[in-house]
Amino acid sequence: MSSTSGPMMLISDRNDLIVLRFMRHGLPSFLQRQSIQRDWFLAIHCFKRMVNDKSTSFCRAATNADGPAVERLVFSVLAEYGLAPEPEGVDRDLRDLEGFYFARGGWFGVWVDEAGDVFGTAGLGRVDERTCELRKMYLHPTKRGKGQGRAMLERALEEAKRLGYHRVILETASVLKEAVLLYERSGFRKTEPEGHTAKRCDLVMVREL
Repeated sequence: MSSTSGPMMLISDRNDLIVLRFMRHGLPSFLQRQSIQRDWFLAIHCFKRMVNDKSTSFCRAATNADGPAVERLVFSVLAEYGLAPEPEGVDRDLRDLEGFYFARGGWFGVWVDEAGDVFGTAGLGRVDERTCELRKMYLHPTKRGKGQGRAMLERALEEAKRLGYHRVILETASVLKEAVLLYERSGFRKTEPEGHTAKRCDLVMVREL
């Protein structure tokens, strides 16, 4: 490696510091795990893109005031894939995010852009002492293909660990091919239903933490 100062020198000599800085800015874990010295061109390119697009890393806990925006996003994505919402069924939780999630030992996050508009959601509903359910993970079409979905999933899994859960289950639909692939690559495996399955879902997946 050349002794020339600049990014190459930093990456060669201070890998841990560079990875830490990337993590603080929300760089997806698949890049965090790469050899920084070998893939520094790719790492710097993606890092700059994510820093410039500040909305990709802004997540906050949802409140009931977010309910209408969350519902619009969820229902619009369902319509995109030809899936029907169930406002009186599995989607009743959107009417009381605080009561359904936080008050019961769960969590619900919203990802917002600089204008404050919600473009991503993910929730954790308590099932039992060891298990939570990943619910309502949806992402606006304009934010896909940038590593945002993976970052959202990783944040949700981090929250599950923080809350003391050891197992995460989820229900999804096979038509959501990108989501199913993301779950599989993140360690989820298909399993048999353990209870109620939403009408629009035909897959159940599980992962140990």
